[in-house]
Parts: sequence; C-alpha cells; structure tokens
Amino acid sequence: MDDLTDLAAALRALPPSCGPVRLVAVDGHAGSGKSTFAARLADALGGAPVLRLDDLATHEELFAWLPRLLDQVIDPLARGTSARYAPYDWTRRRFGTPRLLAPAPVVLIEGVGAGRRALRPYLARLLWMDRGAEESWRRGRRRDGPAQTRFWDGWTVAETSHFAADPSRPFADALVREVREGYVVSPAPPATAGSEPAPHPT
Repeated sequence: MDDLTDLAAALRALPPSCGPVRLVAVDGHAGSGKSTFAARLADALGGAPVLRLDDLATHEELFAWLPRLLDQVIDPLARGTSARYAPYDWTRRRFGTPRLLAPAPVVLIEGVGAGRRALRPYLARLLWMDRGAEESWRRGRRRDGPAQTRFWDGWTVAETSHFAADPSRPFADALVREVREGYVVSPAPPATAGSEPAPHPT
C-alpha cells in the first residue's frame, strides 16, 4: 500500500504544466502529513525536487508568500531555468543561504496553500491530504510540543481564514489518505474536483 510507483508513473506521464516542468502540489491542513508524503513521493519519482512552502513563508507572512514564489520559483521554471530562492530560518527569523531548484521533469510543491487559486494554472496535479483540520492540528501540536502553543493558536486562525477565502480541496485532482500500510490515493469525487483554471496572476 505504501508503494507510490503507480502514482509516480502517472505524474511523469502528464504533459508539462510550467515550462518543461510537471508541477505537482501537495496541499492539506497543517499537521496532515504533507511533508512525509511528499518525501516518499519524491523518492518514488527517483529523487524529484521538493519545494517546501515553509521555506518561503515567514512569521509575519504566513500566507503572503505568493509574490516571492512567483518571482523566485515559478517564473524561472516556466522559462526552463533553475529557480533560486532563500529559505526562511524560523529560529533566526531571517532568510538564509540561497538554494537552486532545477527544472526537473516533476517538481513537488508541499505546504498549506500549495493549491491556491493563483498557482493552479501552473499545476499538473493538485493532491490533497484527506485528513480533517482538527485532527491535523492536534497532530501538529503534539509533534511541535508545548513551546509552540502560541504559534499554533495564531496559525489555526490564519489557516482557517486562508482556506475560507481561497480553498484548495474543491479543486483537488486526487485525495491522499494515510492508512496503516501507507497511502491510498483516490480520484477526487465529482463534488470535489474543480476544473476551471483561475485567471493568470498579474
């Protein structure tokens, strides 16, 4: 069940969506298991690059990272060149040494809001971690411990506001459910799947 070979093959077979790249978003609530799933999918893809949105967000810009993502990552990949971005250090509260992100055949974007409206025109697929908000947040709080309680209190309010204004799940191509043996990836039901592309950001 943990074998993601079929999903990886299906993603590689898609037409490019951002220049030569098949850009695949892994979205879901904080604590839903996106990072672990994205890492395992990247392995199944033979070492596909993974961009973590936590590297672009900051304490002051939990969801206001879109201009940075478009300028530093999406635009270069769309031109077929390597992206260059500086990951944010959540401890030192500043951006660190720049990293390169090559225009590989498949690039994964993992993080809350990866399937937001302005990004969907660039995506080959949007995968949604099918775990509810409250359960996900409990898992995240347990993972991070009491020291992060204040951050999580603010985060849950910000995440709720973001998804109320710009939901991702209704536009998901597939739902990813974590089970004891690994993952079950299912097509999004008709009531969930979205088909209309959002206007290109200006």
